[in-house]
Amino acid sequence: MSIRAVAEAARASLPALARSSGTARSAFLERMAQNIRRSAKALIAENAEDVSASLSAGRTDAFLDRLALDQNRVDSLVRSLLQMASLPDPLYGVEETERLDSGLTVGRMRVPLGLIAFVCEARPGAAAEAAALAVKSGNAMVCKPGKESARSSRFLGAIMKRSLREAGLPEEAVAVLPSMDREEVLELVRLDGVVDLVIPRGGEGLIRLVAENSRVPVLKHYRGVCHLYVDRGADVPSSVRVIIDAKTSRPATCNALECLLVHEEAAPELAEALIPELRNNGVAVRASRSLMDLMRPLGEDLLSEAAPGDFDREYLDLVLNMASVPDLDAALDHIRLHGSNHTESIMTPHLAHAVRFTREADASCVMVNASTRLNDGGVLGLGGEIGISTSKLHAYGPMGLKELTARKFVVMGDGHVRG
Repeated sequence: MSIRAVAEAARASLPALARSSGTARSAFLERMAQNIRRSAKALIAENAEDVSASLSAGRTDAFLDRLALDQNRVDSLVRSLLQMASLPDPLYGVEETERLDSGLTVGRMRVPLGLIAFVCEARPGAAAEAAALAVKSGNAMVCKPGKESARSSRFLGAIMKRSLREAGLPEEAVAVLPSMDREEVLELVRLDGVVDLVIPRGGEGLIRLVAENSRVPVLKHYRGVCHLYVDRGADVPSSVRVIIDAKTSRPATCNALECLLVHEEAAPELAEALIPELRNNGVAVRASRSLMDLMRPLGEDLLSEAAPGDFDREYLDLVLNMASVPDLDAALDHIRLHGSNHTESIMTPHLAHAVRFTREADASCVMVNASTRLNDGGVLGLGGEIGISTSKLHAYGPMGLKELTARKFVVMGDGHVRG
């Protein structure tokens, strides 16, 4: 089938999804979780073939990390699907109901967005999680994973079709087209009138390709240049623990820490405690000139001076930018200049500074005394996420079930007229 035919078939399933019960849509997620669990060994074997091909092609370690599935990641995907299945049905509830002086009753009802095109690189589990969120919220989806995850994606696509049938839902509601041919991607994102929303998830090149060529609204984030600011008086052991988690727990993710900002008064004590931990975790440091003299005696082996442009980079690797700043104002100025609206964090004992940071750091998620790695739909109680939007229309941050709905006005009258 052509891309258009597949998309039109998926769109044609929307009325059936609209009529379906929340129980049936949750049953799809439960069946998918069960089928993935039963087929875990075969899925991991298919994924190993994808990883092997990408390794031979010279892909980076960060890319291979995003592509790989092992038993722990499969188990995590299964848990995420079951958690999403247990969440309340997001659809058709009427919110903010108000009776006006005119006698009209006005409320807002949550409804599906329609047909979503999900375009991603690597991350084969992301397509399964995205499809689960889409169907649970009454949407249909065309998933376009990259060719690097072709075997894994085909396997998961077959599981999704089977799970839809077992739940009594139209199997056309989810289509997985595992290739990353540029022309196919462009054809999909130009299907204005068929596709309602495009969500790209991958490297900056893919996202720019989609955003610059789509005729359909796009929810996106280009880069995850995430900062953590250690304020004057912040607890050093706690700060070191948070920094190491944010940078090293999984550096290839978009919520990993890329730049550490340190109040100049806190820098000596923090550096003395932090440098050994960075060394033990294999982290290379690119420091501002203001920190070089302080840090050179502690970490000559892992230290280099930051070059122009480094503070705008998303490394997705064990590399950390560092700079000292004189105060909170300077930290916020640095974030305004170099941030990417993704995740920002502050370590501080000062409530007033925490309040200012949450208000003024322009990011989809702002952390206080916590790791940037916590900006994740599952961690934040959404069950899962289809991605993290740094657009502000209509969602900002991790996109869960509610972010895949719109709200329409519902007005109840008694023969009311305008005249």
